[in-house]
Amino acid sequence: MKRILFAAGMALLLVAAVGAEEIKPAVVFDMGGKFDKSFNEGIYNGVEKFRMETGIEYGEFEVTNEAQREQALRNFARRGYNPIIAVGFGQAPALDKVAAEFPDTSFSIIDMVVDQPNVQSIVFKEHEGSFLVGMIAALASETGKVGFVGGMDIPLIRRFACGYEQGVMFVNSDAQVYQNMTGTTPAAWNDPVKGAELAKSQFDRGADIVFAAAGGTGLGVLQAAADGGKLSIGVDSNQNYLHPGSVLTSMLKRVDVAAYDVFKTAMDDTWEAGIKDLGLAEDGVGWALDENNDSLITDEMAARVEAARAAIVAGEMSVHDYMASNSCAY
Repeated sequence: MKRILFAAGMALLLVAAVGAEEIKPAVVFDMGGKFDKSFNEGIYNGVEKFRMETGIEYGEFEVTNEAQREQALRNFARRGYNPIIAVGFGQAPALDKVAAEFPDTSFSIIDMVVDQPNVQSIVFKEHEGSFLVGMIAALASETGKVGFVGGMDIPLIRRFACGYEQGVMFVNSDAQVYQNMTGTTPAAWNDPVKGAELAKSQFDRGADIVFAAAGGTGLGVLQAAADGGKLSIGVDSNQNYLHPGSVLTSMLKRVDVAAYDVFKTAMDDTWEAGIKDLGLAEDGVGWALDENNDSLITDEMAARVEAARAAIVAGEMSVHDYMASNSCAY
């Protein structure tokens, strides 16, 4: 009996080992690079966690111009990589084409929906997380004036801005919210100088807190706030550590967890195509509290925000989604 159990155990280990060997994952980072300290870096943290836990290496490519998206996805698919993560909404047209060419390859795209039978589309309810950091901004502001600096002017970033504005107004209906977008091309994601200029202009108008949803451009916003003795709010990854005591909080978008789950479910043979829409209820978005900003967040502030979070999760309160109507009328 012991020999039979031992043999069965060895067989299970062999099956697990074969399954682990069969997965050959890859990720195509979008413009801005995997060390942008924001969106791309969140993806990187997720796939690195998978690599460290499993020992399974992954292919990677950092896009530096738009034409490379399709090339990178196709090259990975041709070389037998599976699954393949396409990072960012900008990869949707390329993925739509490449996924049709490789129907036996599993693709996941983060931040956009691609309607193909072999594509998993992972999107987030950014307006819900932005609502919470908008509340925090209003609760912390001494001037009643706060700001928002977006990256590329697209509906997705307008969703951040609209959620943020609602959170601010929920706390203080007399508040003023200044908004600026950095540009209309992908270059808007990686222009920290412009980000700093826009933040300074909002500070000059009386804002004392600025939320940056702008990828690498947001690093300029955070720096301008630290230099000017003001407060900022980070995005996507936890950016509190970049300027401790100056970053009020960060709106977390758990792309790290999403990327990790793509590889992990593929390894476990539980990966599924279709749409995953992650909000507060799924812990897909949230806000960051740690040793770098705990002196800025009072217990009363945290309690009010937690109450709002619970109400949204329970369906007792809703946050208007800009992308549902291309309008911030709420």
